[in-house]
Amino acid sequence: MSSANLPSEKFRLGMLLSDTRYRGTSLQVITFIIFVAVFFWLVDNTLKNLALLGKDVSFAFLGMRAGYDINQRLIPYTNDSTHAMAAFVGILNTLLCAFVGCIIATIVGVLVGILRLSKNWIIAKLMSVYIEGFRNVPVLLWIVMVFALLTEFTPAPKAFKGANPEATMFLFDSIAITNRGTYLPAPVWGQGSTFLIIIFLISVLAVIFFTRYAKELKKNTGKSLPSFWISIGILIVPTVLFYFILGKPVDLNYPYLKGFNFKEGIHLRNSFIALTLALAFYTSAFIAEIVRSGILAISKGQTEAAASLGMKPNKIMSLIILPQALRVIVPPLISNYLNLTKNSSLAIAVGYMDVRGTLGGITLNQTGRELESMLLLMGFYLSVSLFISSIINWFNRSFQIVVR
Repeated sequence: MSSANLPSEKFRLGMLLSDTRYRGTSLQVITFIIFVAVFFWLVDNTLKNLALLGKDVSFAFLGMRAGYDINQRLIPYTNDSTHAMAAFVGILNTLLCAFVGCIIATIVGVLVGILRLSKNWIIAKLMSVYIEGFRNVPVLLWIVMVFALLTEFTPAPKAFKGANPEATMFLFDSIAITNRGTYLPAPVWGQGSTFLIIIFLISVLAVIFFTRYAKELKKNTGKSLPSFWISIGILIVPTVLFYFILGKPVDLNYPYLKGFNFKEGIHLRNSFIALTLALAFYTSAFIAEIVRSGILAISKGQTEAAASLGMKPNKIMSLIILPQALRVIVPPLISNYLNLTKNSSLAIAVGYMDVRGTLGGITLNQTGRELESMLLLMGFYLSVSLFISSIINWFNRSFQIVVR
């Protein structure tokens, strides 16, 4: 008897779990229903408990007057500003620390990871000590230690006074490093500065297109162009030329000592410097190990083949090894960048007002809106994490091997 003539089995409810055709879908539906039920039970229970305490879920507190100052900020802010503005200032401070920290951590991590494989025994061991020292000590201790070093071993502003001062400024008297922070020249944007910025951005785009053209030319013809110096020329020459044509629209406001402190310029507080450097060096130790493992994942024959063609070690590393190792290096970098961003919430230990110190600290204590503040904080960190992951994943896809 053919299979077409076999009587079809009648569907029974028990088949949802006993029959392999339905079991997988049934278990997923049951799990989803349980998850939704638990979620709504938690929400309902939370709302009932808040009602018993005379509270409701409201974000109206964000429009209330903050009433506190923030020592370091990227945008104008006063204690008369709202809690929403205070939270936004904290968000910008967090993003600034994370952005600068990720750049420093990447540069230092790549260098340390390469030097870790150096044939020079002393350099290799020193890099090993660096890696083991930073990654085996809690990052909070490093933050506090760097802050203490910056505070205790740098001169006070009064040390810059007098005909024979105990301390002097650096780089033609433009940078002052004190126990209250570092003072840098601040740009002053005059008339025509917007056009100059546009010229610079166009130069950046031109460098990108030229780099792609140089790669395609080398791929198709084998002809190699001096891309580095040409790119530098494209980036600098038009900007400098229009800088003088427009009558120097951008000037610098240098810090100067007045009274007991420095005035004008950009003031980078020791709290920001300590937090950023500690997070960067701590994360760079993990990145260095990722870089080292990525380099070791490349066959040694690649290095030997390049050396047999007369290539120098630095060219072998930059043109042969690292481009191939990026496929191994980039994916683990995501978690390290995310860890650095989330570890920035330790900023309150040194008095740096990030979003944890503003929205999750003073605002929370003043308004008593614990649930709302924590929900906003969770949403912020989740959004930043997803954004970083998407950017790195997009970058990683450009290095994947495409099988046709």
